[in-house]
Amino acid sequence: MATSATNLSTQSLNRRLSSLSISSNNKLSAFSLAVSHPSRKSRFIVLSANLDPKPTVLVAEKLGEAGLELLKEFANVDCSYNLSPEELCTKISLCDALIVRSGTKVNREVFESSGGRLKVVGRAGVGIDNVDLAAATEHGCLVVNAPTANTVAAAEHGIALLAAMARNVAQADASVKAGKWQRNKYVGVSLVGKTLAVMGFGKVGSEVARRAKGLGMHVIAHDPYAPADRARAIGVDLVSFEEALANADFISLHMPLTPTTSKMLNDETFAKMKKGVRIVNVARGGVIDEEALVKAIDAGIVAQAALDVFAEEPPSKDSKLVQHEKVTVTPHLGASTVEAQEGVAIEIAEAVVGALKGELAATAVNAPMVPAEVLTELKPYVVLAEKLGRLAVQLVAGGSGVKSVKVAYGSARAPDDLDTRLLRAMITKGLIEPISSVFVNLVNADFTAKQRGLRITEERTTLDGSPESPLDFIQVQISNVESKFASAISDTGEIKVEGRVKDGVPHLTKVGSFEVDVSLEGSIILCRQVDQPGMIGKVGSILGEENVNVSFMSVGRIAPRKQAVMAIGVDEQPKRETLKKIGDIPAIEEFVFLKL
Repeated sequence: MATSATNLSTQSLNRRLSSLSISSNNKLSAFSLAVSHPSRKSRFIVLSANLDPKPTVLVAEKLGEAGLELLKEFANVDCSYNLSPEELCTKISLCDALIVRSGTKVNREVFESSGGRLKVVGRAGVGIDNVDLAAATEHGCLVVNAPTANTVAAAEHGIALLAAMARNVAQADASVKAGKWQRNKYVGVSLVGKTLAVMGFGKVGSEVARRAKGLGMHVIAHDPYAPADRARAIGVDLVSFEEALANADFISLHMPLTPTTSKMLNDETFAKMKKGVRIVNVARGGVIDEEALVKAIDAGIVAQAALDVFAEEPPSKDSKLVQHEKVTVTPHLGASTVEAQEGVAIEIAEAVVGALKGELAATAVNAPMVPAEVLTELKPYVVLAEKLGRLAVQLVAGGSGVKSVKVAYGSARAPDDLDTRLLRAMITKGLIEPISSVFVNLVNADFTAKQRGLRITEERTTLDGSPESPLDFIQVQISNVESKFASAISDTGEIKVEGRVKDGVPHLTKVGSFEVDVSLEGSIILCRQVDQPGMIGKVGSILGEENVNVSFMSVGRIAPRKQAVMAIGVDEQPKRETLKKIGDIPAIEEFVFLKL
C-alpha cells in the first residue's frame, strides 16, 4: 500500500479507520480511501492494487450504459465522476485506460502521474482540445475519439438553433410564459434564399450543409482541408475565409479549437462581415472572442447569435453574452440525444477495448490515421514491417550507432494509393525496442526516433503487375554500421533484409545479397556455409537432439558448391551450447541467432 503526501503514523491511521470513506468495487484492481486529518482540510488518497490480470478502465464522466457493458466484458471499470485534478492524478497510476467527455482536462501532469501505465485515453465525442496530445504522444499513450456517433445529433442541433434564432423561438417562448403577447416584436427572417457559410466542412459541417440545402438555402463553405469534389457532390461552393465572411447571411461554425482557430471570430473578422449576419456555434466556444461578439451585436453588425458552447463552461451567471436578448443559448447539447449518447458510448468503448487488445485504431487521433478497410488490408504487412526492423537492428555489431535507415517498398499501386505511415511506425518500433528500454508504439514512434537521432527515409519502386496486393516487398537497409553477420551486408555496403507476405504470413526473403525464404515466426538462426551435401541434416540433427523444434528452413546460394546462407526458423531459443555446436561444424563460416 502506498500513501500520498501523508505523515500520519500507523497508529493514528488505525485510530481513524472508522472514519474512512471508501469508494470501491469488488471487481476493481484499485480503490481509494479518503482520510480525514484533524489539523488539515485536505484529504489523502491511499491506493491499493490486487493481482487481477484484467486491465482497468477509469470512466471519469458519465457514459451510456451500452458502452459500460461493453467495457465490463473486457476490463475492470471504475466509474468515478467529478474527480478533482489531484484525485485524477492519484488514481491514474492504477489505470490502463481513461475515458472522458469534454469536462475533464487530461494534461501533462496526468500522463506523468500515470507512470507509463496509461495506454489509452478515449474522448467520448469529436473534439480533443481537453487532451494534451503532445504529452500523450511523448508518453506513448494512444488517444482515440468517437467521431461519427454524434455527427447527426450535432448537425440537427445546429439546424435547430439556426431556425430557432431566425424565428426568435426562445425569446418568444419566454415572453408568452411571462404573460405577454408580442407578435410584432418577434418578427423573424426567412431561411429560403439566404446564404449560409459553413466554417469547417468536416463530418458535422457537411451534414449541416445537406440539411440547409433542403431548407432552400445557398450554402458556401470554408475549409482549407476539404476536398472540392465532396463539396461539389453536396452542391456546396468552397470559398476563401474572407469570401465566406463577406457573403454570409448566416455563419455556422464547425472547426476544432486549435491555436490557429482560437478566437478566429474577433473584432477584425466581425468588421468584415455583412451587416445583420447571424451566427450559430455548436463547435467550440473558444473559436469566438466572446467580448468582441457582444460588441458586434450591440453595434448591429451581428443581428443574432445562437450558441451551444462557450469559452468557459458553464459560463458565469452574469455573462453579458448569455444574458443578451439577441443571443439564444443551450448548455452544450450538440450530442445530447438518446441515440447519440448510446452511439458515442458504444463507439468509444469499442475503440478503447480494441486499443487495449493491441488492435489498430481507425479513430486514433495521435497516430497514423488510416481508414478501417486499409488497416485490415495492411495488417500482415504491419507485422512484417516490425519484424524486419527487429531483424535488421539485431544484425548490427555492438557499438555501432544506428543513425540512418532506408525503407524501400515495392508495389504495383500508384504512389498516392499506398499510405506507408503505419508501416514506417512499425519499422521504427522494431528498430528501437530491441536496443532500448523504451516501449515504442504507433503513437510515439516518430517522436522516439527523432529523440534518438534516427533518420528514416522511404522510397518506392513501382512494379508491373496487378495492384490487388498493396505491397510486393518491404526492404530495410541500415547504413554506416558494421554487422555481426557479414553476409547481411549488401553489395552497396548496407545491412539489408527484405520480406514479403505469403498467404497472409510474413516471410524473410533476402539477407544481404542472398535469397532465402523463411517464415518470420518464433526466432531465426542464420548460417553462412560452404554449399555441400548434408548441411541441412547436420544442423537439423543438432537442434533435434537439443529438443529445439524447427519450423522452417531455407537455403540461398550464389552457385552450387559455393557459399550459401541457411535460414532456420525455430520455435524455442537454443541454449548457448547448442549454438556453439552449430558454429563448430567445419563448413559453417559464420552464424547468428535473431530473436523475434
